[in-house]
Amino acid sequence: MLDWLTTSTAWAMGAGQQGGGGEGAGGLGGLLSGPIPMLVLMFVIFYFLLIRPQQKKAKAHKAMLGAIKKGDKILTNGGIYGRVTGLDDQTLTLEIAPQVRIKVSRGHIAGVVGATGAPPAPAPKK
Repeated sequence: MLDWLTTSTAWAMGAGQQGGGGEGAGGLGGLLSGPIPMLVLMFVIFYFLLIRPQQKKAKAHKAMLGAIKKGDKILTNGGIYGRVTGLDDQTLTLEIAPQVRIKVSRGHIAGVVGATGAPPAPAPKK
């Protein structure tokens, strides 16, 4: 009985491929619907939606870190506001209160804050 099912399945599969006319397995439609073009398409989508924006953001952050100088007011990733009093290759010395200084790694700087010492508040809605 099992042999009969396999033979009829093979006949059914062979009958569709012998039909004339339409696109065969070697046509352009078969090439574009394969797994390789789909993988390439997925990579292109991931590149433009995920990889490229992340690279732009990292480049801007690196430029911001390179532009920090003494006297700048900054915000750390931990939420600490301070004024830069010392610079090193890997660390910054921040004064967070009068006579209170801490050392912070350059990579943990979130951004440079405006002259007021805090980021601008959003405008109230009417």
